[in-house]
Amino acid sequence: MIENQDIRPAQVIGPLGEPLTLADLPSPGTKRWVVRRKAEVVAAVNGGLLSIDEVLERYSLSLEEFASWQRAVDRSGMQGLRVTRIQHYRDLYERQLKY
Repeated sequence: MIENQDIRPAQVIGPLGEPLTLADLPSPGTKRWVVRRKAEVVAAVNGGLLSIDEVLERYSLSLEEFASWQRAVDRSGMQGLRVTRIQHYRDLYERQLKY
């Protein structure tokens, strides 16, 4: 019954191209979320290192907040996670959809 087993990779490729393990992830008590930390958590979920439920519980995040991180990375890469540029990248994405 392989489908019932929880098989996870020991490491995934991080946002900067380096190997990323559970030990490399931000600590569960993280309060200040810089771009690199957000991108590492998104890469961990995308690579199968952590599930979304584990991330939400471990970091006390809402599903909406984490989903916004994933969307930002998918649309604009790490730069999309920068709080000072959110509106710029949102407008850019909407223009791309329009035309």
